[in-house]
Amino acid sequence: MTASIDIDRLAEILREAAIAEIMPRFRNLGASDIREKTSATDLVTEADEAAERFIAHHCREIAPDALFVGEESVAADPALLDRLDAAELAIVVDPVDGTANFAAGLPLFAVMAAVVSRGETIAGIIYDPVGDDFMLAEKGAGAFQRTPTGPARKLGTAAPLPLAEAIGCVSATYFPPDERTALLPRLGALKIVGNYRCAGHEYRLLASGGSHVSIYSKLMPWDHLAGCLLVAEAGGHFAMADGSPYTPRHRDGAIIAACSTGVWAEAQERLLLA
Repeated sequence: MTASIDIDRLAEILREAAIAEIMPRFRNLGASDIREKTSATDLVTEADEAAERFIAHHCREIAPDALFVGEESVAADPALLDRLDAAELAIVVDPVDGTANFAAGLPLFAVMAAVVSRGETIAGIIYDPVGDDFMLAEKGAGAFQRTPTGPARKLGTAAPLPLAEAIGCVSATYFPPDERTALLPRLGALKIVGNYRCAGHEYRLLASGGSHVSIYSKLMPWDHLAGCLLVAEAGGHFAMADGSPYTPRHRDGAIIAACSTGVWAEAQERLLLA
């Protein structure tokens, strides 16, 4: 139990939403079920909206006093996001992270939730509907991978490596044009660089030892709160690109998350400050 929210029940709500609203629509969307929000690469589907309604309804049952902040709710009412900063308790949800992948029929999307108390992330869950497993963390209690029926497995980040031997996930899309132009040639410092177009799976990869660093510049809280806590509780480090702490209040700037403080510092120096 964390701050009056049953984290195990919250995780199960995410799974139930995926079973009821997301997976039946996977590779089964009609043209009218997919819409652009701000651009051709920023999509929303019937699955996003239906899953968020499902999650919001059941979150009210387990935490009636908590502020519910969902990606699609904020799209409809942007002022909702401002209430997160002062909330005593909030649940922040991305009903389908990786919507473009989902809409294209690519099985690389996630359902994410974070619990925030007075500006601090205290719990995070990233559920993979295709693999049917959770990665979840509570602040100070470690990070774990769990199936609906099997035992939990403690997560740990990869052993640190120099960037020349490291695997990175870098989302350069939303950097300002001049910063993006400067960043892209520097990515050659990494041995392998990728972009899954799904922060949820990239954070899962980092928290479980499959990569060494991730970098993002679009700082919507539903995209990063759960993943950053997961990485930290698995033994990694995350911060804003200038070294200051990342919090739910941040909307601008860039985040670096890494398997260790040393890899974080090398990524900061060679990829963003060079």
